[in-house]
Amino acid sequence: MVKKVVIVGAGVVGAASALALQKNGHDVTLLDRKSPCSGASFGNAGAIVNGSCAPTAMPGIFFDAIKMLSNTHSPLSIPSAYFHKIFPWLMRFIWQSRSSAVYKNAAHLHALSQYAVESWRKLTDDTELASLFRETGWLKVYQSEKTFASTKKARELLDKVATKYEVLNATQIQELEPNLAPTFNYGIYQKDSLSIVDPKSLVQGMVDLFINRGGCYKNFAVDTIKTQDESVSISGPDGTLSTEQVVIAAGAWSRPLAKQLGDNIPLETERGYHLMLGGSANSLLNRPVVNGDNAFVLSPMEAGLRMTSQVELAGLETPPNYNKIRQLLPFVKQMLPNIKTVEESAWLGFRPSLPDSLPVIGFATKTKKVLYAFGHQHLGMTLGAITGSIVADMISGNTPQVPIHPYRPNRFNII
Repeated sequence: MVKKVVIVGAGVVGAASALALQKNGHDVTLLDRKSPCSGASFGNAGAIVNGSCAPTAMPGIFFDAIKMLSNTHSPLSIPSAYFHKIFPWLMRFIWQSRSSAVYKNAAHLHALSQYAVESWRKLTDDTELASLFRETGWLKVYQSEKTFASTKKARELLDKVATKYEVLNATQIQELEPNLAPTFNYGIYQKDSLSIVDPKSLVQGMVDLFINRGGCYKNFAVDTIKTQDESVSISGPDGTLSTEQVVIAAGAWSRPLAKQLGDNIPLETERGYHLMLGGSANSLLNRPVVNGDNAFVLSPMEAGLRMTSQVELAGLETPPNYNKIRQLLPFVKQMLPNIKTVEESAWLGFRPSLPDSLPVIGFATKTKKVLYAFGHQHLGMTLGAITGSIVADMISGNTPQVPIHPYRPNRFNII
């Protein structure tokens, strides 16, 4: 049965959902308050990490967080003025670091991410978008034996869910990345992962393809959503639209819309930063590389070398603070001695994050006219295509490839 569907949010999840729904024959309109890929999808490291499974809340995270908050170069920061607002979310987050919860959450993450590469191939093969992917793998490197040893629990999770990876020594790391300083003694390499040369071009290309195939895109901010007997109305400064079905894929801006429908979902904003380093910096690496000692990623892209880092828990309104990520530039120079750290641009984005590191994928609790697809945290690009496939199956009345019960919106029981 063909349905009239409106998708709120033209990031990677919204764009993938639009293409998948269109392929199933639905009449789809895609909306965004700004422009396609203007949110978190724009500024990520461009990695499709196949089989990723380690949740952010791992055993010992409480004590690790206390140490990080007192460290000048820590990737974690919480402004004191925001602490009281995020305290309830932090309590839920810490509760999810229990061993029993970690193993459960890891299994549910893997249930999605095991199809990451496959689902992207299915969505983009036989299109021009395929040229934006490279078969590079995903590499993490460590100088310190202590830091590498701290990855033991994450590696045990990879083993438990049968995600393929290799542990590398210094010689093997140098063979993969000869421009790295010869100081990295340990590496973790997931060979079957992909990288994207330009995330913005990918998502914009998906939207362009959707439009070329007959889809409709509108710049339209949604502030209000109401369900009626036979339809759903969504309203904003530009007016009101009526449709049969709505998909909320608005990332960090999704919570207020879900709340209007009776779902009080504990979605927080993890603010992430990146710097673009220009010149020939992108030629120094063959793939995205995580510096495990200093918690940043260097990712070669068409426009230069992108450095991503920081988890700042400060909401949507706090002004950006680029000082902390800029303080990491000396470590970039240590990592790549031949680099010229010329900053071309700086960016702040908002990751939509749930305490258990799982996205929300499922119908609103009180109506099947609205479907949620948000909260992908650090794995938006990895899980974008498989989420779009699940959305299309659910709205089409088909059985999704992945059972969606673990990602239901009322799993936190705070309605």
